[in-house]
Amino acid sequence: MTQSTQPPLIPRSVLFDNPDKASPAISPDGTLLGYIAPEDGVLNVWVGPLDGSAPARTVTADRDRGVRMFAFAHDDRHLLYLQDTGGDESWRLYLVDLTAPDPIAVSRCVTPASGVQARIIGHNRWHRTTILIALNDRQPELHDVHSLDLVTGELSLVAQNPGFADWLIDSDLQIRGGVTMTPDGGVVVHLGRDGDYRSWREIPPEDAGSSEVVGFTRSGALLMTSSIGRNATALERHDLAAGTSHVLAEDAEYDVADVWQDPETLEVQAVEFTRDRQDVVLLDAGRAAGLDADLEVLRGLARRECGEADLGVGRRERSGRYWTVSFAPSDGPMHFWIYDQETKQARYLFPHRTALVGVTLAPMEPFSFTARDGLVVHGYVTFPPGLDRRSGPDGGSGPDGGSGPDGTGLPMVLDVHGGPWVRDTWGFNAEVQWLANRGYLCMQVNYRGSTGYGKAFTNAGDKQWGRAMQDDLTDAVEYGVAQGWADRERVGIYGGSYGGYAVLAGAAFTPDVYRCGVDIVGPSNLLTLLASVPDYWKPVLAMMFRRVGHLENERDMLWERSPLSAVDQIKIPLLIVQGANDPRVKQAEAEQIVAALKDKALPYDYVLFEDEGHGLAKPQNRERYYAAAERFLAEHLGGRIQED
Repeated sequence: MTQSTQPPLIPRSVLFDNPDKASPAISPDGTLLGYIAPEDGVLNVWVGPLDGSAPARTVTADRDRGVRMFAFAHDDRHLLYLQDTGGDESWRLYLVDLTAPDPIAVSRCVTPASGVQARIIGHNRWHRTTILIALNDRQPELHDVHSLDLVTGELSLVAQNPGFADWLIDSDLQIRGGVTMTPDGGVVVHLGRDGDYRSWREIPPEDAGSSEVVGFTRSGALLMTSSIGRNATALERHDLAAGTSHVLAEDAEYDVADVWQDPETLEVQAVEFTRDRQDVVLLDAGRAAGLDADLEVLRGLARRECGEADLGVGRRERSGRYWTVSFAPSDGPMHFWIYDQETKQARYLFPHRTALVGVTLAPMEPFSFTARDGLVVHGYVTFPPGLDRRSGPDGGSGPDGGSGPDGTGLPMVLDVHGGPWVRDTWGFNAEVQWLANRGYLCMQVNYRGSTGYGKAFTNAGDKQWGRAMQDDLTDAVEYGVAQGWADRERVGIYGGSYGGYAVLAGAAFTPDVYRCGVDIVGPSNLLTLLASVPDYWKPVLAMMFRRVGHLENERDMLWERSPLSAVDQIKIPLLIVQGANDPRVKQAEAEQIVAALKDKALPYDYVLFEDEGHGLAKPQNRERYYAAAERFLAEHLGGRIQED
């Protein structure tokens, strides 16, 4: 593939600037449409009539990090949004009166205390003027329940936290219990009322990561996902009054990923399984409600408009007639629509990035391989546009005249997801498209410890940081090389959070596998990571100890798994990126590995963002970072670069 046949470089700003418009939502009364879009380069909330009879206006006035989370209140008057300071994750709740002539002028913060994190835990159509908020203002590690009255604006304490990591709230906004964690990493679900909570279900440690309460139906039944007695997570319905339960949906291999509930009864109508792609499975309640016809219409529309795309549906509007719908292809921008369930018609809203419409992007392809111990590992591979895993565009040549599947292949970037207890999924990913457009084969691996593939696969990652989890990444590289996709001499490793740890671990523990690495907010020392978790993580610290290693009892093991312990073995250049306000992976995690690299005269570049936390929120910071990363990767792997 010669330079002349490569698609044009996509400007970084097109991929990584703020979206043009995103996150559309319909007000509960069905009259307004809200969405997030930039104003003067900063993301804010815009609201206008649902029917488009008048232009939308901004109703928030953030001038710093931008607003990314908002919701219409059910009182048909207010809008809510959350915002932190500098990425510190101390979320404050703001209230905007949409009926005021100037909503921005009367907006106010209802949880103004510094260093306190607000969580919305209850608000619905049946109690339109009340919002339950959890605040850790009394004890940093515990969130107490408060009630916000939207009529008076008064915030009052409802219940002090007896030790719950999470509260359980029903649709009448009554506290029904909470969840605690046992010292060995198991979970106990407590049920009760008025402060009298008793153990209802004990979830063993091996099931704790795949079993959780979903919520309550209007009739009072409890819905939960559970892997107890099975490998893959099933959805269960428990009739608490009768003491009976039954399984609503399950799969032999994949966990339940999402639940669709009837907006009025909260009974389950459908579930999602994330296999290689999204799979929506209708239950009898969904078929009775006619969702099969709606899905047929929407899937047909998605194929006509976007080709292959996964489907997202929002049904918060009170009558149930109007839905927000998203179509997410892997090789194009996300598109948003309004769907009228009554007429079966859809109205187009907007793409999330207009500049990507019609641009040549690369499709994401699922793949799997067998790891060295026999475990089957899944992932996704994305080739530069015009290439696929079988051959180059003219039947055999790779980039720059390199040979095809039986030759040296492409420069490759192994993009490692964070978490680690999440997974990569199919769909549009700006970072993946950036790497593919620059000429790299991008490989994403759902290594052991990732979720979605059953508890045995997730639990196989327990205490395997820097060991079997890292082996899966190495084995993925070997698989890509063996397929002829990747040039063994031009493989980089890239990732954020746990992915950043994997970058440092790859450089330290397998120094001959990679040519270079890009670490974004990755921990370098597991001892200091576990000793410095945010206070509000402490109720679930036992899970961290079970998954990663015990801070007191397994210190030697944790140190051996820390890249800092093997810094002498690092010989590849590293780009290390950190947010100064990161509450999860503190700045010290970057500083100590940088100091060690400097002391040993090992190659590195270090970029610190003073106004960021666990990731980069500001577009000007993203531009600075991606420009640096692009230069770094091009220098060491030979990909293309945008000239500034």
